[in-house]
Amino acid sequence: MTSGSVDVNSFILLAALLLIVGVTVTKFSSRLGMPSLVLFILIGMLFGSDGLGIIYFHDAEQAQLIGILALVVILFEGGTHTTWKTVKPIVKPAVSLATVGVLITSLIVGFAAKYVMGFSWLEALLLGSIVGSTDAAAVFASLKERNINTKMAATLEAESGSNDPMAMLLTIIFIEILVTEEPNYYVLATSFFWQMGVGLLLGIGFGKLATKAINKINLDSSGLYPIFALSFALLTYSVTSLFQASGLLAVYIAAIIIGNSEITYRHSIFRFNEGFAWMAQILMFIILGLLAFPENILSLDVIINGLLLSAVLMLVARPVATFLSTAGMKYSLKEKTFLSWAGLRGAVPIVLATFPIVAGIDSGQLIFNVVFFIVLTSALIQGSTISRVAKWLGLSGPKKDTPHHSLELISIGKANAEIIEFQADEETPIVGRTLQDIEFPKSALVSAIVRDGELVTPYGETVIQTDDFLYILVSRKEKQQLRSFLKPEQGS
Repeated sequence: MTSGSVDVNSFILLAALLLIVGVTVTKFSSRLGMPSLVLFILIGMLFGSDGLGIIYFHDAEQAQLIGILALVVILFEGGTHTTWKTVKPIVKPAVSLATVGVLITSLIVGFAAKYVMGFSWLEALLLGSIVGSTDAAAVFASLKERNINTKMAATLEAESGSNDPMAMLLTIIFIEILVTEEPNYYVLATSFFWQMGVGLLLGIGFGKLATKAINKINLDSSGLYPIFALSFALLTYSVTSLFQASGLLAVYIAAIIIGNSEITYRHSIFRFNEGFAWMAQILMFIILGLLAFPENILSLDVIINGLLLSAVLMLVARPVATFLSTAGMKYSLKEKTFLSWAGLRGAVPIVLATFPIVAGIDSGQLIFNVVFFIVLTSALIQGSTISRVAKWLGLSGPKKDTPHHSLELISIGKANAEIIEFQADEETPIVGRTLQDIEFPKSALVSAIVRDGELVTPYGETVIQTDDFLYILVSRKEKQQLRSFLKPEQGS
């Protein structure tokens, strides 16, 4: 066996072990009350050169590339699960938090960094900009399976999905000023509007294009549809970035449009995206953990400075930014308090912290170390207490009822039919009625019912109950008719 094959085999073995360990720790994260991203980062640090010494990784550019690719996948998965009905009422405050909120947070943290770290004003404001935004990966992961008020969860998800452009723009502006002798301030100032505007427009365009393509193109295998959908996420990011606009924002907008549209093989696409997003998240945080050297991150200076700046961020900057950016909007004091506490930092600040290193700024490594420590502190303290704070403030929502059953669907090939999954609730018009009394569209057939985790074989006298999961075989032509029939406004 050649040395080259040994290296390849060792790499594959290591990748398998990292994924197995990463997947396994997600089970323990909920029991420990600790966000899984913290455990992923710790795995990376453990396997790194300052830990067990199994992997030596110090390439900030590669970490940046992996991080951005992972964020595209995570934002796409999160966006497809975002319901427009819940997001529409909170668009204005979410956008305000994603812009004004990020700016205020960055300025306050930058002001503190100036005196805590002894940085120049530009370096201090650069650090503030890097930690100015909340993180989609951290927020999506922390809110999953947690019974948070729908309004609060929607606000946090929409904010984290759309605040990257402001943080990235501020980071790039201060890096440009630091490394460029004569920066073009006019271009830098107008860049934000270009990034947001073009990112929004291209996101809408690619979202509609992807929806039409998924529905119109008849692929030979149902397994190709999830890959086809994900390819549009990558296309959206790359094309938007080529136009010097926000690719991450465009991906999130496109995903919302796709997720709220009628698409073929919806179930397969969503399940694939969910698994792939978890894999991307695991690998991203492990890589970022490998990039961090515990000897530097846990040095006394970094710990002291990091704790001081974390306190400023969590207790001063985020609350001030939240209350000012949502002033005059329909949020109670308790809701604003919760939003202030739930502003999690995660992958985005760490990825942005690689920018100064790549740009060759002298204080780049120190900035990265402090930002990394701030993210760990935010994830450990804020991430592990979100549910308790929500309960304390009376902002807990209904328990998320995620089905624990598994339904494997056999592909029906080129047949013009699909099986859709539908969960009945109190307002569903068919609840309390027997199947034989329900006038479904002609082609619709209830194939299975899952009730309390148990399979119920449907027959004419079966009564539909609240929280039942119905699996209905229907022709594609009548799919929309069926969905309209099941809506509350189409009640009996």
